[in-house]
Formats: sequence, structure tokens, C-alpha cells
Amino acid sequence: MMRSSSARTSEYWRSRSASRPWAAPRRASVSSARSLRLSARVRSIARLFIRVAPSVAPDNTRLYGGLMASVKQFQVTFDCAEPERVARFWCEVLGYVVPPPPEGFATWDDFDRSLPPEDQGSWFACIDPSGAGPRLFFQRVPEGKVVKNRLHLDVRVGTGLVGDERLAALEAECARLVALGAVRLRLLPADDDNESCLVMQDIEGNEFDLD
Repeated sequence: MMRSSSARTSEYWRSRSASRPWAAPRRASVSSARSLRLSARVRSIARLFIRVAPSVAPDNTRLYGGLMASVKQFQVTFDCAEPERVARFWCEVLGYVVPPPPEGFATWDDFDRSLPPEDQGSWFACIDPSGAGPRLFFQRVPEGKVVKNRLHLDVRVGTGLVGDERLAALEAECARLVALGAVRLRLLPADDDNESCLVMQDIEGNEFDLD
């Protein structure tokens, strides 16, 4: 006997539930839906707790399942037209320094001249002298910047300050960086949730915030 479409559909979802006991039913009551949402929220909070309090969390646990990878060092990479020029600008912004040239070379210029012509001037880097901050790497690319960055740096110059005192600190640092070639875009004033910050661009148009 040929079963109706609704009967076949019901049987399909029963079989899906049997093979996937963790899955929510296709249709749930209002109270069930609320319980599911609450459970999801509790799981989310628990996972966050695991991430911020690893000393009390089980070993090898992470948000998306599987074994937790060991913490990795990272660097921030900028696409740009003139790597050394942009790198030296950021040295002035952050108090970073240019690392020593490779062994066997007295200067970075000597090293650069040893490269094939097409690779000369193609990259540069700067580092935090304290070792706390990430290395910044600048690489030459043929295309120019055409859209807003999806990633930007927040340069902390007003930490702990509020109101006029914070604005004064932001504006003073802004004036220093503008003299180095940065561009002031706009002030984002304080609101109920955030303190004020200044949106700026570096010498090649990469956005960053004075925060």
C-alpha cells in the first residue's frame, strides 16, 4: 500500500531523530523551544568559561570540539607599496624597533642588495623590543588599497582616562602622528557603552584607532 506523503515525512524525521539523538525535533512546542534556547545559552557560557579559566577546565578542551592546539606566536602582516617606509612609521607609532639584519650583513641595505632585483625592497619588519607584542611584517603587493580594512589596530593611548582628559590625550597623540604622515579621519564620541576614540589612517591609508 502506498503511504501518504505526510506519513513518509513523519517516518523520515523519526529515523533522523533515532540516528541523531542530539538533534532537536523538527517541530517543538513553545516550551521545548525555550528550553533548547536556554540550553544553548548555558553551553555557550560554559564554553566561554572554559576559554577564560583554563586552570579549572578539563585539559584539551576547546570551543569547537577536538583537541586544543598549543598557543602559537603570531605576527600581523600588512600589504603595502613601500614596506620599509610603512614599517618605520609604525616603529614611531608603537615604539617598535627594526630587528638586527641577518647574520653576515652589517645593515639591512647590505642584505637587500644581496637579493635578486625583483625581491629587493619587497618586505620589511619591526618588533616590540620588550618581546610582548607581535612582530609586524610588511610585504609589497602590486595592487593598491581599495576598500576599508577588515582588520585594524587599536593603539591604546587613553587607557583609564575618561571625558575631557581622554580626549586631550587622543588629540595630542593624533597631532604627533599627523606630523609623521598619518591622517585624522574622525572622532567617535563617547556613548553609553564606549569611550571616545579617533579613527585614523597610516601613511598608506590603512585604518587604525587611537583608543
